[in-house]
Amino acid sequence: EFRSSLAGIMLLEVFLVLGTLLIYFLFSKKNDETLPFKDGWWGRGQKPETKEDSSIRPFKVETAEEELSDLFRRLDQARFTEPLENSCFHYGTNSVHLRKVVSYWKNQFNWKKQVEVLNKYPQFKTKIQGIDIHFVHVKPPHLPEGKAAKPLLMVHGWPGSFYEFYKIIPLLTDPARHGLGDEHIFEVICPSIPGYGFSEAPHKKDFNSVSAASVFYELMLRLGFNEFYTQGGDCGWLICTNLAQIAPSHVKGLHLNMVLVSKLGLSHLLSILLGRYFPGLFGFQDEDVRRMFPFLKKWLYKILSEFGYAHIQTTKPDTVGCGLNDSPVGLAAYILEKFSSWTDMEFQNLEDGGLERKFSLDDLLTNIMIYWVSGCIISSMRFYKENLQKGIGTQKHDKLTVQVPTGIAAFPNEILHIPQAWARKKYTNIVSFHFMPRGGHFAAFEEPELLAKDILQFVDKVEKEQLWKKK
Repeated sequence: EFRSSLAGIMLLEVFLVLGTLLIYFLFSKKNDETLPFKDGWWGRGQKPETKEDSSIRPFKVETAEEELSDLFRRLDQARFTEPLENSCFHYGTNSVHLRKVVSYWKNQFNWKKQVEVLNKYPQFKTKIQGIDIHFVHVKPPHLPEGKAAKPLLMVHGWPGSFYEFYKIIPLLTDPARHGLGDEHIFEVICPSIPGYGFSEAPHKKDFNSVSAASVFYELMLRLGFNEFYTQGGDCGWLICTNLAQIAPSHVKGLHLNMVLVSKLGLSHLLSILLGRYFPGLFGFQDEDVRRMFPFLKKWLYKILSEFGYAHIQTTKPDTVGCGLNDSPVGLAAYILEKFSSWTDMEFQNLEDGGLERKFSLDDLLTNIMIYWVSGCIISSMRFYKENLQKGIGTQKHDKLTVQVPTGIAAFPNEILHIPQAWARKKYTNIVSFHFMPRGGHFAAFEEPELLAKDILQFVDKVEKEQLWKKK
């Protein structure tokens, strides 16, 4: 009797184990889930009963003389505080250099000429989910016979704009002319994130990266693109990732020049503790070790010293935003600091922040002017609150993997380095991961040719092996 009851208990245990494994197997398949499309209404007031106007209207950047005279009056009346001696950019934007930037802005910078530069590519607006969405749409100047252009959605981040892509667009739409071959030619679509640049800001709370991804998905379908590639860094990384989670059968490939990990598990923690000494055990390459360790200095200290702005923007963006929206010099100081340190942390040791080592003042001021003339700084900063106020790693998209073929260009001066071994836990189909030879956070703006080449080789891999059909 004892033996039979023991056998019964063992049998019950076997069934429990099998049942647990079956439940785990069934429910762990949720990785194959897609992210629900977010059909919101972000316009003012109640959503009207009538059908939304889905027409696509041409758009040009225009600035009234009154706006410019108001800007110059504010620049003339700017108050500067003397910086500490030998402080360079360690305390933020150095006001000695800021004076020089403002002097150039008033006396040499030609906004009207830059408006012509902005308007050299066709721009449009269309209403989606109650708000006007601005986008640049550039078709190839010529296509070889039998070739079709591949649609590519490129998404900027903060404190950038659609202008970040102006140097890379010709390399992608006319690669042969730039020595990049004619195997893959792109039709490039660069929208402004709602609340950035010339896209209308949402009038309701909770417009996050999933909302932006849903809006851009609708935009691509409206333009007639059923299958397309996406590319992004900064916030564009998250929006493009979410888009690949919402519409995996429509996104042929996802190319990123920045990746972050929102959930750290036991394997991550062990690799932080031991990865420097046993890199192979954790899938680290020598370059991963070089970029990540010592971990306290290259990760933790960087987060504490560089992410204060993110805490402000995740909690009370409107407060500091009021000052930035009222003062062009304040706005420039806030934005230029990011273009200094995020391009290369070593630039903090220079009095001019190294700003003109990678960018021209015309390019930097054009980006700042897009924020100034559109008055979008507060709404752009709110995007942090909408994405992070509920906590890091708590949203549904944080818990879902990405099955779409993924290419990652890891630039050496990116703020935080994510090794491929970590990225693979989120992006299960990484087909291309490259350590880039130089460049930082604003990859398309800094190193357009390097980024274009990496996009082209990634797309080539996906197309040749028809990888999107295997996801």
